[in-house]
Amino acid sequence: MQTRFTLSSSRLRALAIVALLAGATAPAHAHHAFAAEFDADQPIELKGTITKAKWVNPHSWLYFDVKNADGSVTNWGAEFGTPLALQQKGLTRTELPVGSEVRIKGYRAKNGGPLGYAVSVTLADGRNFFTGGAGDAPTATR
Repeated sequence: MQTRFTLSSSRLRALAIVALLAGATAPAHAHHAFAAEFDADQPIELKGTITKAKWVNPHSWLYFDVKNADGSVTNWGAEFGTPLALQQKGLTRTELPVGSEVRIKGYRAKNGGPLGYAVSVTLADGRNFFTGGAGDAPTATR
């Protein structure tokens, strides 16, 4: 005996809507807002030497050594936008080789560590790129 399973058109539409809604909300749960991790009241402007560039989704990261007033060095990490968004602005990973100097403007992480959200990066040759991507992030440091 064979059992036949059929869906009415209204049930099929309801199932399709549930599937679409589930798929549409998944990225929102996986992504964070600027305000969740960074402090708009703590602008930073840092100059340092690049140690690593990670061109990954959903955020690229740049790591660089900053010389402190006492002569010690702190390795900072700065969150950038997506690789595609950066590329569309003319900034590629090849523009950020290890050992080159950069200036980062942005905002410090709420946890107080050497992490920040980069609004812009200025390269040693003077070129400046907007690097942010979070919709709720300030677009310029004070």
